[in-house]
Amino acid sequence: MARLHADSWRRHYRGAYADAFLDADVGANRLAYWSACLGAAPAVPAQLAADSGPATVPAQLAAESSGPADAPARPDERPAGSATILAEQGDRLVGFVHVVFDHDPTWGSLVDNLHVAGDRKRTGLGTRLLGRAAALTTGGIYLWVLEQNSAAQQFYVRLGAVRVETATASAPGGDPANLNGTPRKHRMAWPDATRLAPARSS
Repeated sequence: MARLHADSWRRHYRGAYADAFLDADVGANRLAYWSACLGAAPAVPAQLAADSGPATVPAQLAAESSGPADAPARPDERPAGSATILAEQGDRLVGFVHVVFDHDPTWGSLVDNLHVAGDRKRTGLGTRLLGRAAALTTGGIYLWVLEQNSAAQQFYVRLGAVRVETATASAPGGDPANLNGTPRKHRMAWPDATRLAPARSS
């Protein structure tokens, strides 16, 4: 996950994030982030249909709970705190989404990360990952996207998102030196997660 996340940042965040950070420290930064975020979360098998390539993409659903995890969550159950869905082809991770439930009292659950391998872009995988995350939520769902990432913004708009807010991007690792200047980010929201219905898995 950390390698895929770092690669995605290098491909899409250059210009907003400092080259020195992207070329040297981003891998270790993301490894530390996901190690702390996921810990020893349980995982259970799931199936995530792909629009191209193999008929199905084996996936895992890892659920993070706000308290001790006594048993794995099922894909059709909503975990108490957060969930991470991994899409794999064979033994290769090709995408993942991480959602934090009820993160904001106005906008609902936060899609904290959504990343797809470069060679799986435009295959429908990102749409299905986002749909699976939405299927686990109730109420609204939202995410933040860098202002410079216009392709991602267009993707979210096609899926029904509305840009509702603009803010200054947070520095990765909390270190302003990891940013170039003061890049901005947009909050893209689906006030009703059912607006992602076309992306939901059966």
